[in-house]
Amino acid sequence: MDAGHGQNGGHGHGKQGFAALALGALGVVYGDIGTSPLYALRETLLAATGGEQGAVIPPSVVIGVLSLILWSLVIVVTLKYVVLLMRADNNGEGGILTLVALAQRSLGRARSHIALLLGMIGAGLFYGDTVITPAISVLSAIEGIKLVTPVLNDYILWIASVILIGLFVMQSHGTHRVATFFGPIMLIWFLTLAGLGIYHIADDLSVFRSINPYYALLFFRDHAGVALAVLGSVCLAVTGAEALYADMGHFGRGPIRGAWLYIVFPALWLNYLGQGALILADPSAIDNPFYRLAPQGLLLPFVVMATVATIIASQSVITGAFSLTRQAIQLGLLPRMEIRHTSEQTSGQIYVPRVNLLLLVVVLILVWSFRTSSSLSHAYGISVFGTMVVSSMLAAIVIRRHWGWSPLATGALILPFFVVDVSFFSANMLKLFNGGYVPVLLAMGLTLVMWTWMRGTKILFDKTRKTDVPLLELVTMLSKSPPARVKGMAVFLTSDPETAPASLLHNLKHNKVLHERNVVLTVRSADTPRVVEEERVRLARITDDFWRVDMVYGYMESPNVPKGLAMLRKQGFKFDIMSTSFFLSRRSIKASPQSGMPVWQDNLYIGLTKSATDATDFFQIPTGRVVEVGTQVTV
Repeated sequence: MDAGHGQNGGHGHGKQGFAALALGALGVVYGDIGTSPLYALRETLLAATGGEQGAVIPPSVVIGVLSLILWSLVIVVTLKYVVLLMRADNNGEGGILTLVALAQRSLGRARSHIALLLGMIGAGLFYGDTVITPAISVLSAIEGIKLVTPVLNDYILWIASVILIGLFVMQSHGTHRVATFFGPIMLIWFLTLAGLGIYHIADDLSVFRSINPYYALLFFRDHAGVALAVLGSVCLAVTGAEALYADMGHFGRGPIRGAWLYIVFPALWLNYLGQGALILADPSAIDNPFYRLAPQGLLLPFVVMATVATIIASQSVITGAFSLTRQAIQLGLLPRMEIRHTSEQTSGQIYVPRVNLLLLVVVLILVWSFRTSSSLSHAYGISVFGTMVVSSMLAAIVIRRHWGWSPLATGALILPFFVVDVSFFSANMLKLFNGGYVPVLLAMGLTLVMWTWMRGTKILFDKTRKTDVPLLELVTMLSKSPPARVKGMAVFLTSDPETAPASLLHNLKHNKVLHERNVVLTVRSADTPRVVEEERVRLARITDDFWRVDMVYGYMESPNVPKGLAMLRKQGFKFDIMSTSFFLSRRSIKASPQSGMPVWQDNLYIGLTKSATDATDFFQIPTGRVVEVGTQVTV
């Protein structure tokens, strides 16, 4: 999981107690990994038997597979994410784009594109995870209905679709109203997992042998033919590990670590042991070992609880996609989109309508295309471990360059994790043609979109600079032969504070007037999650009637130009929104064969610019105070 949702930038953790934050982390961070027992052991054992339903599973296979799952949780989640990566934070924030920001800072401008490209690939794969998680989680929970009453078997896809549509529709209302319930519900869920596991461990105590990693290695030696296929399913047990790192800014390193070490990991461990003991005692339980743990009379409430838990798991990745989208926009990887804030208390609680609709459409297509959670599991691992491979590579850059470790120490630390990640990723590539192509195609498409947007924006910037007039040169000319003056203040938005904004030049050319006070405003994105209020706005006087303002926002923040300008009052600069006009330049872009990009990529970039949210809405400027000036450029 990427991109923390509901972050506070690491600020204010002391306002809530450790226990309260750890409980909150259970609801938001651990929903995904907490629902993996629904399908992980079943799919891994089926992979070990070649997918044969009803095949006799030797006890050594059950013990070996359990050992693989348990030690994957130790190595991938506990050691890599909880112990190592959570130390690599950017002002308290985590996530793959945070690693990109840290790596870019340490590599310098010349080689920062390497980190950016890795970040694009990682972000693309994360979106793949975001659409597969709701589909597989909700499907696997609803499939428990078959055990309660086979009559509803034909309606599983419809029930799952209705739940998913309801989940995505709910996003527009924000999650802050129900978020307080997520933690306690997930606590009950994890206690139930642990309780049912303990209840069944006595079915076959030999299951404790799986604690010894020797049995995992033995499995590889004795079952080399299916080892890669099994590894491809073991990864299902560690899905959601990225969320630990991504949500660090909201809950803090300590509470997330505490929730994992004292509640989540023991509960998962006990539940897998219970499922394993049940299968050893009753091999027929392989059809759905998770639901077979529950006594018959409690099966229906258990299915309902599992469904609620999967909705919470899905909620966390959807909100994560919103946060990642905002980070990508701020880092210049995606065009502007409408971002709505759904909570007055928590800045990270946001809703991105366009992303929400796209996710819903893709999720429903996946549900009706794959039809079962088993089929969908083939599509899962590539996106999860593709992201993890990228995070290991970025972590190596950060540890070597940002932390200043020697190449030998960096290699000794990262190489074991990288080998594990690559092994899991390679194993999942076996599923490429059985559904694994879904996240690969999604990641390729999104990486292409991000690369096109970044490249096209740079080409456009370079082209317009050739015809630009230096701002100081224009101000000098205007002071020598001033045009007619009008009352009030004009704010001209531009991405380059050194050159005269196109909207200013067009206003002078067509309206032949100049306001009493003119502000050339540049809104920049910092490579930190948040910017302290004292550093938000910088004011520089050019002449008595011309001022330059630099406004900075972190990549986890949404720009608000009027609020930023109001802060100038503290610096003695009077600002009245009612007597201020905002001038924006609206570009009409045409494709050019000499652009430096193929024509199809030119057209893709033009399509993206047309889809971008209006700058007025993005910068939260009152629409009644905006004047837009049109210009035409070729790209």
